[in-house]
Amino acid sequence: MATKESNITYISLFSSAGVGCFGFKMAGYDCIATNEIIPRRLEVQKFNKKCKYDSGYICGDIANQETKDALFSQIDLWKKKGNVKRVDVLIATPPCQGMSVANHKKSENEIVRNSLVIESIKIIKELNPKFFIFENVPAFMKTTCTDIDGNEKPICEAIENNLGEKYSYISRVINFKNYGACSSRQRTLVIGVARELADEISPLELYPEIEAEKTRRQVIGDLKPLDFGEIDANDFYHAFRTYPEHMRAWIHDLSEGQSAFDNKDIEKRPHQIINGKIVANTRKNADKYTKMMTVPESFKWIDKSLEELNTLSEKEVFAA
Repeated sequence: MATKESNITYISLFSSAGVGCFGFKMAGYDCIATNEIIPRRLEVQKFNKKCKYDSGYICGDIANQETKDALFSQIDLWKKKGNVKRVDVLIATPPCQGMSVANHKKSENEIVRNSLVIESIKIIKELNPKFFIFENVPAFMKTTCTDIDGNEKPICEAIENNLGEKYSYISRVINFKNYGACSSRQRTLVIGVARELADEISPLELYPEIEAEKTRRQVIGDLKPLDFGEIDANDFYHAFRTYPEHMRAWIHDLSEGQSAFDNKDIEKRPHQIINGKIVANTRKNADKYTKMMTVPESFKWIDKSLEELNTLSEKEVFAA
């Protein structure tokens, strides 16, 4: 386990609110820089004090040179102030709208969007970190992108052509429910190790150990039962959404571990009413309507403690 004294460093690209890489902070890694294009998501990262220096929170499109320059300047800062000679880990989770089977309305620019992975590859080539990690949807490696050479090819070929010489890497499609998460979530995880380290560390060793799948009772069985729209007075983060009236029947009779799609009565399965007729929703992906968040209790979504949030009204929270 890494400690603060070890000064192990990482960079996170396409980091959103910082949930995906929060485990690195929990393990004691130092975040040199985190990049996200939407300002309010970076604010959440600031609530969690992810970076040592305020300049480490980089808001902007990583495809723009100005954003890259801000990233590289942070590395120079850490080399001077933190005696860092080389970045240890680079994590990239590029947008997956064009890859996910959950997205049924792919836009015409999906190949350009998917090519944001190439921006990550460019940065890996320039920075030469000891390790890199790509995390994305199951179809990630087979998805077409526009490579550095301008040619369209599967992402797996782009990674091999640009990083294969310097890195030993493995790609696996894993389900997070088999690794301690409380919901079913299939993702591609690509782990690369610099070849000069490959004799000591195999990418295969860096995949987590398999754990028994958790049941919902194990995860939330001790929480207070809530009515629709209710927020626990003693735990602001424990709330039950107000489902539309027509959707409540979908979940009313479910047993533990069931999805709304498991209802035998068609009127109780997810559906739409079109021209007066029931049209069942298609279960495109097995995890739909069954997902739960896996976020540590120490993660802060707002710059207030749980005790402070519990004293506020809902309106006051959203105004904060």
